Amino acid sequence: MITIKHLAISGIVATTLLSCGNGNDKADGYGNFEVTETTISAENNGKLMQFDVNEGDQLEKDQLIGYIDTIPLDLKRKQLEVSKALISSKSKGVLSQINVLNAQLKTVSTNKTRAENLLKDNAGTQKQLDDVTGEMNVIKSQIRSVEIQNAPVVNELKSIDIQLQQMDDQIQKSKIINPIKGTVLTKYAEPNEIVSFGKPLYKIANLGIMQLRVYISETQLAAIKIGQEVTVKIDDADTMKTYKGTISWIASEAEFTPKIIQTKEERVALVYATKIDVTNDGSLKIGMPAELWINP
Repeated sequence: MITIKHLAISGIVATTLLSCGNGNDKADGYGNFEVTETTISAENNGKLMQFDVNEGDQLEKDQLIGYIDTIPLDLKRKQLEVSKALISSKSKGVLSQINVLNAQLKTVSTNKTRAENLLKDNAGTQKQLDDVTGEMNVIKSQIRSVEIQNAPVVNELKSIDIQLQQMDDQIQKSKIINPIKGTVLTKYAEPNEIVSFGKPLYKIANLGIMQLRVYISETQLAAIKIGQEVTVKIDDADTMKTYKGTISWIASEAEFTPKIIQTKEERVALVYATKIDVTNDGSLKIGMPAELWINP
């Protein structure tokens, strides 16, 4: 019995000493996990005809998840096409006249080249060249005159083309296309609601890689660098769960220690905000506290 008692006491003492040894180890930094959250908003006005999104859904990049009613836009586009066809029919006569004049100009240009060659060979006269040059100038003047008369029609056609491009752009933006791969955090709208430009539809974030934001003291700054591997620990059921992390960002300017996570004495110290990328196995959540351990 005495032997057993002494063994039990020895075990308790050993455990106590071991616990004290672990307790003396202190993490190099403390912080919380965060991610870059993106709020996706409507890019057009109208009725939300389809919206296949629920909180917790995993969405792929460029995935079509819904659309806003495009009937009013389509009707306006058809109206613009009718207007363009009407204006084009009015300008056909003027355009055909320009084509005739351009054909004449091409013939006279050939005659001018021939007259210049004959003059070089002393087989022609200067008057022949002057006559051809004068005829060319007359045709060019006629073309400019017709183009000036047709300018309002041409400008109107260009204006309609721009409006058609705007309609196509608005119709395209009526499609709700997810811009990044991630998990839907919050849903702000439901199908059949009337939405307006800029109205938030849902919030999404990539939870595959979490960022642990911690604050490093000036004395610790020399021991870390971007790209360095570190150890990150979170509370688990019985012990601390360990992850590998990579330092992805270190603030270039110091700031006062955040009051919410430090004691009154430490709040006067200057620290540097640091982000550590950690691959999420599904256990890491936004706002979860964690510890940073700089590897020796």
